[in-house]
Amino acid sequence: MWAWATCLGSIGYNQLEIYGYNGTFFGKTPKEFKTILANTGMKVISSHHVSGYGMKIKGSLQDNWKQTVEDLAAIDSKYMGCSYLFPNERTKEIYTALPDLLNSCGEVSKTAGIQFIYHNHDFEFEQFGDTLAYDHLQNKTDANLVKMELDLYWIYKAGKDPLAYFNKYPGRFPLWHVKDMSTAGEITEVGNGTIDFAKIFAARKKAGLKHWFVEQDISKGDILESLQSSHKFLSAQKFSG
Repeated sequence: MWAWATCLGSIGYNQLEIYGYNGTFFGKTPKEFKTILANTGMKVISSHHVSGYGMKIKGSLQDNWKQTVEDLAAIDSKYMGCSYLFPNERTKEIYTALPDLLNSCGEVSKTAGIQFIYHNHDFEFEQFGDTLAYDHLQNKTDANLVKMELDLYWIYKAGKDPLAYFNKYPGRFPLWHVKDMSTAGEITEVGNGTIDFAKIFAARKKAGLKHWFVEQDISKGDILESLQSSHKFLSAQKFSG
């Protein structure tokens, strides 16, 4: 973790969204991890956690969530939430129950000054009853307790327009995952693909954007070089809005 933080810092990144909390932060206590962050000039803005429906693991939404919130508060994180639903969790029963779980987790995190969020992929844009699963989650949760972290690649992968969602649910999207889509529909470095980021960032006030993260899920070359490429492109932009 220390080595990766140092490498990211040398590229120009100093704010992180983490995944992997399991009662510790990569094997470190909150105090130890906070020291590492301070020594590397990094700050954790947000943290991802799985739901716990299909996989019972420490750090999930259903495993002592209060302690998880306390530990994230100890490292000064401002956001935390649900990162992903595994294939066996994308059922009618779970989608029906999920809003209550998200609201409940949001209530707990709110007591620590942390905003709860839900991060999408493409499968949430599939039909669920008379609506889409993504709209179901938005409509059935408290907009103050549960915000959305919009993954720009995945919403485009699903064939949907992020601006339409900003207009439909204004202020609901304080976090974004910024990554590009190649002409072949694959994840690529920001600026190397087909997504019109200027158009999207022009609507950031409508969306309620507070922070955004470059997410380099995969790279055909060196992943740090890919992250550097994305950083260089984004740093050169003068997005309006």
